[in-house]
Amino acid sequence: MTGTDWSIVLDAGVGVGVLVMGIAALWMAAALAKTLGRVNRTLDEVDTQMAGIGKPVGETLEHVNGIADTAEKTLARLGGVVKSLEDVAGQVSSTAALAKDAISPAIVNVGATIAGVSAGLRRIVTGKNSSNGSKENGNE
Repeated sequence: MTGTDWSIVLDAGVGVGVLVMGIAALWMAAALAKTLGRVNRTLDEVDTQMAGIGKPVGETLEHVNGIADTAEKTLARLGGVVKSLEDVAGQVSSTAALAKDAISPAIVNVGATIAGVSAGLRRIVTGKNSSNGSKENGNE
């Protein structure tokens, strides 16, 4: 052999490179396992805390749901009351219009009657006709 066989050096270099890459991959996998182990413990702690909080939060949500349901029923009742009040206001308005229509002619008639009675009393007291100013007995 007269020269160096570079294929052996190349094969040894590739083998060492693959070995280093394998060790690096193993080291990264171990670091990832430690990290995921910590995340798992943290999530277990969160699950434990949530189990303690779950019952009070559920009761609070049920209470809020009950309040919302009560408020909804109250609003529905108020809607019915408002509709009833609107109906009553409409009835009162109609009644007032009918009363005005019925009373207005009567007031006019009472006014005319009072005017007639006062004219009659004036004629009796003064003895004059208010339209032409002459006496009732015929003397001018």
